[in-house]
Amino acid sequence: MALQAGIVGLPNVGKSTLFNAVSNSAKAQASNYRFCTIEPNVGLVDVPDSRLSKLAELVQPQRVVPTQIEIVDIAGLVKGASRGEGLGNKFLGNIREVDAVIHVIRCFEDENVLREEGAINPVSDKEIIDTELQLKDLESIEKKMSKTEKMAKTDPKAKAELAVLQLCKDHLEKGRSIRELGLSKEDKIAVADLFLLTDKPVLYVANVDEASMHTGNKYSEMLKEAVKNENAEVIIMNNNIEAQIAEMDNVDDRQLFMEEYGMTEPALDRLIHSAYKLLNLYTYFTAGVQEVRAWTIHQGWKAPAAAGVIHTDFEKGFIKAEVIGYDDYVQYKTEAAAREAGKLRIEGKEYIVKDGDVMHFRFNV
Repeated sequence: MALQAGIVGLPNVGKSTLFNAVSNSAKAQASNYRFCTIEPNVGLVDVPDSRLSKLAELVQPQRVVPTQIEIVDIAGLVKGASRGEGLGNKFLGNIREVDAVIHVIRCFEDENVLREEGAINPVSDKEIIDTELQLKDLESIEKKMSKTEKMAKTDPKAKAELAVLQLCKDHLEKGRSIRELGLSKEDKIAVADLFLLTDKPVLYVANVDEASMHTGNKYSEMLKEAVKNENAEVIIMNNNIEAQIAEMDNVDDRQLFMEEYGMTEPALDRLIHSAYKLLNLYTYFTAGVQEVRAWTIHQGWKAPAAAGVIHTDFEKGFIKAEVIGYDDYVQYKTEAAAREAGKLRIEGKEYIVKDGDVMHFRFNV
């Protein structure tokens, strides 16, 4: 179950450079002109997790398999994209398909990097993208309303649906995004088929100059102030530095490079962890001599659903789960020792999986 996050932003803000940094299976063309990325590039990045490394150290398996995030590099949006400007309709369609949005915003000055929007202004840049997404959502809402209005005269369910659509329409017309509306689960059913662009969770990346990568600058502060009521996180990074780190295969070289820049970890690690948090995702592990592996699930999932991530047969024929908490596994060092200490639990269908659980599933074929 790979999370799919789309990188968006105005042209030449560092989107493709960020994609090059996070992707370990594809490279985007990072060029200094508009629409260099016409087809969305898709790449996979391993989710960094020190727990996986620790389990592998204890178990000594034949292979270690991290969980991954799928990253989509979507070409730069421009003002008027909702009306088809640039290659707007195609790009907006690509955004509609992702689970979360990574919005890259330029927070650096460089006369060598083209910019047609005038002086550097992260707030207005953000608003350009927001407006285009809101206008496209408004179009989707109005189309559905025109169909629902007729049915609402005789169908109570359609009437309730129309009320939710009207609520969304009013909100969008005020220049606000749907994710700020706080729709209930029941209300979201009314618009679920629209895959609204502004309902997707957003993570902002302030792409700053090298001197500001640890402290931020006036532009990143402007951005933080602008999104403070959105319940959104702002990650400060220098995308060029991150791309250089990602290109280094030698672990020692990478460590030395980061030390030179006063870094304890790549900012990309924070970005990926923040994306996980944003989507309420958990990781559980399976650990055996053949393989130690991380698996991604949604917070609140019960054991059978978690088993289904491995194979649908595991969920259909679920009998029980053998569970050891990560901390207990590390303390006792082996499954046998954890079992002997009474730290291996047998859980049934109603067990809600915790982040870090080490699990084995029993099932009928």
